[in-house]
Amino acid sequence: MRPALRLLPLPLSIALCLPALADDEKPESWALCPIQDAVPAFGEAPQAPAPGNAQATREQRAEQPTSIEGDSLGGTETNLEYQGNVALSRGDQFLGADNLKYDQEKDTYVADGHIRYQDAGIRLIADSARGDQGADTHQIDNVRYQLVSRRGNGGADRIDMKGPEGSLLHSTYSTCDPEDRRWELRSRRIDINTDDGWGVARGATIRLGKVPVLYVPYLKFPIDDQRHTGLLYPAVGLSGRNGFDWKQPIYLNLAPNYDATLEPRYMSERGFQMGAEFRYLYEKGRGEIQGTWMNKDDLVRDRMGEVDYDEENPNNPDPDDGRGFFSFQGDHRFSRNWQARANLIWLSDARYQEDFGNSLYGQAYSSVTSTAGVYGAGEFWSAGLMADHWQLSDYLSTEASLPYNRLPRAYFNWNQPLSRWITVGGHAEAVRFQHNEWGDGSRLDIKPTISFPLQGAAWYVTPTLAYRHTEYRLDAELAQTTAISRARAAYGIPANQPVSAAQIAEFYDRSPSRSLPIGSLDAGVYFDRETEIKGDRFLQTLEPRLFYLKAPYREQDGLPIFDTRPFNFSYGQLFRDNRYTGPDRQTDANQLTLALSTRLLRQKDGFERLSASIGQIRYFDDSRVILPGEAQLEKGKSAWVVDANYAPTDRWTIGASYQWDPKFRREDLASVRARYLLPDDGVVNITYRRRRDLLEQADFSFLYPVTPAWSVVGRYYHSFYRDAATDQEPGLLEGVAGVQWDSCCLAVRALVRRYVRNREGDMNTGFQVEFVLKGLGSAGQDTERTLRRAILGYYRDDLYLVPPSNIAQRPDDTSYDPDPIP
Repeated sequence: MRPALRLLPLPLSIALCLPALADDEKPESWALCPIQDAVPAFGEAPQAPAPGNAQATREQRAEQPTSIEGDSLGGTETNLEYQGNVALSRGDQFLGADNLKYDQEKDTYVADGHIRYQDAGIRLIADSARGDQGADTHQIDNVRYQLVSRRGNGGADRIDMKGPEGSLLHSTYSTCDPEDRRWELRSRRIDINTDDGWGVARGATIRLGKVPVLYVPYLKFPIDDQRHTGLLYPAVGLSGRNGFDWKQPIYLNLAPNYDATLEPRYMSERGFQMGAEFRYLYEKGRGEIQGTWMNKDDLVRDRMGEVDYDEENPNNPDPDDGRGFFSFQGDHRFSRNWQARANLIWLSDARYQEDFGNSLYGQAYSSVTSTAGVYGAGEFWSAGLMADHWQLSDYLSTEASLPYNRLPRAYFNWNQPLSRWITVGGHAEAVRFQHNEWGDGSRLDIKPTISFPLQGAAWYVTPTLAYRHTEYRLDAELAQTTAISRARAAYGIPANQPVSAAQIAEFYDRSPSRSLPIGSLDAGVYFDRETEIKGDRFLQTLEPRLFYLKAPYREQDGLPIFDTRPFNFSYGQLFRDNRYTGPDRQTDANQLTLALSTRLLRQKDGFERLSASIGQIRYFDDSRVILPGEAQLEKGKSAWVVDANYAPTDRWTIGASYQWDPKFRREDLASVRARYLLPDDGVVNITYRRRRDLLEQADFSFLYPVTPAWSVVGRYYHSFYRDAATDQEPGLLEGVAGVQWDSCCLAVRALVRRYVRNREGDMNTGFQVEFVLKGLGSAGQDTERTLRRAILGYYRDDLYLVPPSNIAQRPDDTSYDPDPIP
């Protein structure tokens, strides 16, 4: 009785209809939902497979046989009547009814009495169903349905279908329990076309409880997994800086491998902004272009009336000029070993990042960089040819503070074992530096190495020899500037007095260079023992390590400073052969590092209960190589460096870093952090950090579930540091307070956020509210993004994986306005 089964694909259109409006990137939590579905599974139906591709499922069904069963079969040869427990099945599909009549001559059918349908995606019950298979028309009356994968459920007075086209009359959709409708979408009529992949809702209303909150007379939406041109959810909010803020994304599906999004935005206190994004993808690469533009920003004009406005600052944007940014990120793969990458960015002015960002991280950077290059990597080598360009993003700084542009830079790294006992390698780099204020120059740095790794099961000794040669080619302007600086330092000439030509000539050198050998010895021993603590078996390790470094002194005052600065002293610095980040300075050294580490590993799962390290450098000679303004490193002992992490339980994590300088008997750095994981995804973070003469901060954040439905969130980020030189005062850096309410199908988050919005320390206050209709979408600001940035562990996965880019904004991050309402 195969013809009657043409009815079965029909109810699938319901599953493709209203719930296709959902666009949630993360799985919803249904923990608070009733166990029983609105339409429970039918016991007599075959077990449905996991939901998959709908088109593939339909194609598989077409190849499977159909079976029809019933308590009795009557009628005539042309009019068949199945009565009592009629069951039709094909693959994962099941259709049950009390009675089924089929007219073979007219090719029509009528089913009534407890109509039941189920497949991998949907279950429904109805009063009756009828259709004409010759005309491919069908009608189902008084339908109630349950989506299997999305928990969506609802009903319709009638469903009419003709081929791929159909209509749902007086339909409803919600993910809430039918007895507790927290929200519901109702529509007078929904027309769908499964071939085109579109649906049109007429007279659609979203209700919270019994209150209608949104009415849409006409709404066109996709009903399948394909991308379609249309409106995305808007972002609406209010803040002191922007006023009423509305951003309406418009998605453009241009082709299967590229698309675009337009983002018109209106800010009542500032004006109109247009944003756009273009993405493309092809076999060997991908890319993304973003940008925004405002013809006029009222914030700039209003700022001119402030008392502390500096009209003389050339970095302040002109009120009549447009403002915007442009960025491009892309890559192309040439072969298995070679690829090209680019990360380009342009800002209209130096205050753009401050005025359009809402993150403390973005304010910490005074410049942004654009990079493009070709990169290669193999088993023992890596190489690249690239270019870097810097742009000012801090209006309080000047162009002189920008790093040198590297136009271009080529490098090659090599490290290959020749045998079990010999490894050779090296580093080579050639760079052309350019700077509008300081002049141009080139640098070649070559550092070949050879090491002799000796090791056993519990020990290792690795002596390494290196030879570093660095030479420069400077233009006349940079050579002159360097010579004047050296002459002033050598003869003690004040900055307000001229330097004679003879004194300049003494230090003038357009081709300075430096060469020196570097030797090191790295050795360590590994001890371990098994132990038992409170019934758990652990492996405890003890790992002493010794690192000796020897490098002779070479006079380097005549070398320019292109991209070199001292490393922050830390545990990792104990084992480097240079305390500077770049080759413009190579430290002279005669020093020995002694360090000790220990770990406590739970044997059943490898969980690290304890890790602790302590180390110190013993300097046998004074280090004479320094950067301008840097204090000389004297003979003696470095600060003690201690790093430790301890997990008393699987929920508690405590960490600390500490540096104590015995020479001056002072604390150079102290950092303490603790995290407690509460039940129901709650978390509490406490951090205190202090670095001498630089910062002192405390950070407290939490997500505390009060009940399964209610939770409170907050952050208090405070600076205690007082800088007399810059008049920096202690105070709040960021404060967040909010409440979350969750139910089976509806969640509401409300936040108040106050944070430092510029380098002068001015504060901004924002209020954010978001309604999450689970299975449909959300309305309001992206509060989850704000909380994820403010509270580490708001998403538990962030504690174990690399945090997403929206948590810590990088200097080359193009998301200058990550939230609609800063």
